[in-house]
Amino acid sequence: MGLLAYLKTQFVVHLLIGFVFVVSGLVINFTQLCTLALWPINKQLYRRLNCRLAYSLWSQLVMLLEWWSCTECTLFTDQATVDRFGKEHVVIILNHNFEIDFLCGWTMCERFGVLGSSKVLAKKELLYVPLIGWTWYFLEIVFCKRKWEEDRDTVIEGLRRLADYPEYMWFLLYCEGTRFTETKHRVSMEVAASKGLPPLKHHLLPRTKGFTTAVQCLRGTVAAVYDVTLNFRGNKNPSLLGILYGKKYEADMCVRRFPLEEIPQDEKGAAQWLHRLYQEKDALQEMYKQKGVFPGEQIRPARRPWTLLNFLCWATVLLSPLLSFALGVFASGSPLLILTFLGFVGAASFGVRRLIGVTEIEKGSSYGNQEFKKKE
Repeated sequence: MGLLAYLKTQFVVHLLIGFVFVVSGLVINFTQLCTLALWPINKQLYRRLNCRLAYSLWSQLVMLLEWWSCTECTLFTDQATVDRFGKEHVVIILNHNFEIDFLCGWTMCERFGVLGSSKVLAKKELLYVPLIGWTWYFLEIVFCKRKWEEDRDTVIEGLRRLADYPEYMWFLLYCEGTRFTETKHRVSMEVAASKGLPPLKHHLLPRTKGFTTAVQCLRGTVAAVYDVTLNFRGNKNPSLLGILYGKKYEADMCVRRFPLEEIPQDEKGAAQWLHRLYQEKDALQEMYKQKGVFPGEQIRPARRPWTLLNFLCWATVLLSPLLSFALGVFASGSPLLILTFLGFVGAASFGVRRLIGVTEIEKGSSYGNQEFKKKE
């Protein structure tokens, strides 16, 4: 085991990475709070600044995937589709099977220059998660309670507000509504059978309200829908903790572009289109399980140095005073100071672990276990 590989497994190193992320995130959130004064004066300038501030935070997580774990991401698509990446507003539909599916999406956003301006239809609970939810708030992320009767007006208003967004955005939708588990899948397929819909083997039944509303509200702004089907070579099930420990994964993403004109404008037609799309996604996943590849040309976009440079800048600024302070504490010989410092370290470790826990499948919400039994 080389020195770098050894360091990747050490708790102290993980704690230092977490410290940089948390403290830089708090600095970024405070700066975002200050930019609110720009909103009534120059809304577009506010948005551009917050895109760059968000990039400075999200790119630290992308750095872990690209440079720390050296995970490789391969696209299965055509060059004409890749040539459009980062040059148009789009809706992204991504399967929700893995703990780091969002991170694989972010790394593609970064490589095509839309990481800071990426959007998502997120569950309301995430708004209260420090750093993540707070950053999203300033980015005008649309939050929902996943109860359509309560969400309808909020979602429509949030989507319409994005119509004049000044930078190209990729708007992510997890149409399944929650991460795939066997329990949720069983309940979901019971609902599919009751509605006369074909069963899905690798996905949950898509919930159509969010998709049809997004397409209706963003028509005229969004140029296309990108369908992304993600899987990992070797039947791996990666985790954010695995990434932190430097484990390398190989992600494959099948990307298909559908011009918005091809999607029916009426709600019923758009919902039927989405159900057909998920039947095709299921066939793609079955093909991957059997052959280990998706159809299409394999394209591997090069990683960019900016995520690494951004992290190194934050680490230089934040770790130098921390290490000086730690040396001073232990040099003082004061038991009270040392115990207080170790208590702070323990609290920081707990906080970082809680943030990581947000991504863990077994700690995910129970949404979908029973909710599928209710009509959308």
